[in-house]
Amino acid sequence: MLNRILTYPLIVLVRFYQGAISPFTPAACRYEPTCSSYMIEALQTHGFLYGGYLGIKRILNCHPWGGKGYDPVPEKKCEHK
Repeated sequence: MLNRILTYPLIVLVRFYQGAISPFTPAACRYEPTCSSYMIEALQTHGFLYGGYLGIKRILNCHPWGGKGYDPVPEKKCEHK
């Protein structure tokens, strides 16, 4: 429950960026899915802390000397044995 409360505002901010800002900027993301879509999926899959870490790490690597290509969000590992 707390995880949803923390991730929801971040997802709303990214959706705002996707709808209001991104259409007016040139396409620059070197990855598939885009960094903003990756951030949303990472937050929904892994939660606020680890998902946020993955999304920020991806955004910081999205530059001309960084990686490129298909880079999906890692699958969530099973929490019980």
